[in-house]
Amino acid sequence: MNTPQVQEISPQELQTLLSEGKVLLIDVREPDEYAAERIPGALLYPLSTFDAKALPPDESRQVVFQCGSGVRSMKAAKARLDAGVARAAHLTGGLRAWSAAGFGTVHLDPATGAVTR
Repeated sequence: MNTPQVQEISPQELQTLLSEGKVLLIDVREPDEYAAERIPGALLYPLSTFDAKALPPDESRQVVFQCGSGVRSMKAAKARLDAGVARAAHLTGGLRAWSAAGFGTVHLDPATGAVTR
């Protein structure tokens, strides 16, 4: 019997999935991190309060986890597998890799507190 593995999603793959509406992106960072900067469309579900069983199953959209560097999102994906879900995925390299690939984020302007893209 094969043990399910976490699927590694590149920033480019994630961008394609997001643009096609095929992904439910879950940001597992803390609220202050999420408020400061996030990938457009990401939903917040901090790892500190994470319950893999409370997430919807992969159906029309695949659940993909994301954090700042990929460490916490890998933990969340492994917890999803441990909860008995058949597959789990995360953004390799996290928000850093997303930004390095040239994709935009939603963030707070530190001078004004305004949300910008």
